Amino acid sequence: MSTEANAGEVLSGAGPGPADAGTPAGPPSEGLERVLATLRLDSIRNRILALAIVATLVPALSTAVLSYRQNRAALTANLNGELRSRGSQGAREVDLWVKERSYDVRVFTGSFEMSENLDRIRQGGAGAATATTRLRDYLVGVHGRFTDYQELLVTNADGRVVASSNDPPGEVTLPADWLVRLRRGESVLGDPTWSDELGEVAATLAAPIGSSDARFLGVLAATLTFRALDTILATVTPGEGGRIDLATGDGLLLAVSQPASAGSGPVRLAPETLGRLTAAEGVTAEYTDRTGTAVVGTLTPVPGLPWSVLAQIPSAEAFAQITDLRNSAFILVSILLVVVGGLAYLLGAVIVRPLARLAQGAGAVAAGDLSVDLPAGGRGEVGYLTHVFNDMVARLRESREELERLSVTDILTGLHNRRFLIEAFEKEIQRADRRERPFCVLMVDVDRFKAYNDTHGHLAGDQVLVAMGRVLRDATRELDVLARYGGEEFIVLFPECDLDNAIRAGERIRQRLAREELEHGPVTISVGVAEFPLHGDTTAEVIAAADAALYEAKSEGRDQVRGAPRPKEEAEIRRKASKRSAAARKKRA
Repeated sequence: MSTEANAGEVLSGAGPGPADAGTPAGPPSEGLERVLATLRLDSIRNRILALAIVATLVPALSTAVLSYRQNRAALTANLNGELRSRGSQGAREVDLWVKERSYDVRVFTGSFEMSENLDRIRQGGAGAATATTRLRDYLVGVHGRFTDYQELLVTNADGRVVASSNDPPGEVTLPADWLVRLRRGESVLGDPTWSDELGEVAATLAAPIGSSDARFLGVLAATLTFRALDTILATVTPGEGGRIDLATGDGLLLAVSQPASAGSGPVRLAPETLGRLTAAEGVTAEYTDRTGTAVVGTLTPVPGLPWSVLAQIPSAEAFAQITDLRNSAFILVSILLVVVGGLAYLLGAVIVRPLARLAQGAGAVAAGDLSVDLPAGGRGEVGYLTHVFNDMVARLRESREELERLSVTDILTGLHNRRFLIEAFEKEIQRADRRERPFCVLMVDVDRFKAYNDTHGHLAGDQVLVAMGRVLRDATRELDVLARYGGEEFIVLFPECDLDNAIRAGERIRQRLAREELEHGPVTISVGVAEFPLHGDTTAEVIAAADAALYEAKSEGRDQVRGAPRPKEEAEIRRKASKRSAAARKKRA
């Protein structure tokens, strides 16, 4: 029997007639026909349907699996970046909080009430008891206003407790060399330990107490708790169910963004968890947290402290997008199996238009336009591709902005460079003309820098320049413009500042540098000050006046601040400046 005849019989539903009863077995295709009939694929319609289902199902499932893997890898990379960012932000918040507490303690030690009474106690005599009472009352008063400290305790120069805000006083828990370091003027932060009395982790922060003639009188030791950090860390938690924890090097938790139920002792990270996070070296690690939840997290060190910030998010939340993508893929396959034709048309419309937008966007980016921001293309592969494309363009924008920032920044000191200064100068001249407000320029030069550099080497000279950048930032306002003008010369631009105040600011900078501890000994600076418009109407004139005042300071012995002399025609200069400001305001109106 021919294949064509057999197919015709299947289609017509007719069986073999009596004349066929003795016909021998047909070719192997007859066995295939019987199998197809068993599977109810004996009609062309069903065969076409089966072929369509197979042709749709195989590539659809293959694509879904590949997309799942790619998206999981990309999501893991994004998650790593998010957790590292939140961890770094948390570390900065912790570092700032510790610095603020250290500053508080330094302020307390600078009180006249503190040093005067401690000095009287040291001298002994009839006034010692009164001084002790007054010192204790001062500590109690301060303790009542600052809730971050559980106790404020003062010792004498030998480390013996003389007064405390608590009764009875606690113990000083500090490193073995704490008195030696405090005598050198350093602040000392002890290791955090669990306090059964407080029912929480605490650490001792100590600062030296000195007299007006710089004698070491004793120590103020403040017992810190970390409850305030719980609230601070809660502001930077990743996702809805994420957490930010602060831990010591051995895993002791100091603060948590989501406190667990009250316990009777310290909470520590499991050794295997700590080891896995440490081995991950800044990338995400998957583990089970202290509540038994599967999480993904990263460990970020806190600058200058033996602590780390643990940023973590539940795995279910972290990979929710992947779960949604998987479910969407199964739904898509089901729809494809039911309405292959209609869905093919729909997918053509859904996919081609976003791809065309991506192509146009890519062309615009290639032409240099980084303002491209494509609309979201849904939750499928094209939507994810659109999201990645937008993220890529955003990163390119950030890179361009960073390059622009670096182009106006001095790499060594972190201050602005000469190019930025000149632009800022011109803007400040325009603003000063509009508002009829003066501004001042300080030209700062490190005294005998070449000799220092030749004697101690270029590395030591670079350390001096870096210290100058730090001193200028510490001694000026945020709105002031700081720039390295060239070599060892620096310029500070003080908006809305007159000559007298600028001279005082220069003296403050000079005194601040005198306190800077450098490896090869102290250095001094000479400072020249000039005012706009008193000493010139242009950038070059004002800088030249400040430079002349600087060289006058150097010629008179260095290590001093000199202002440019006030011209005899000062009144006329200011009258002209006022007239110019009025004209500028009229032009703007």
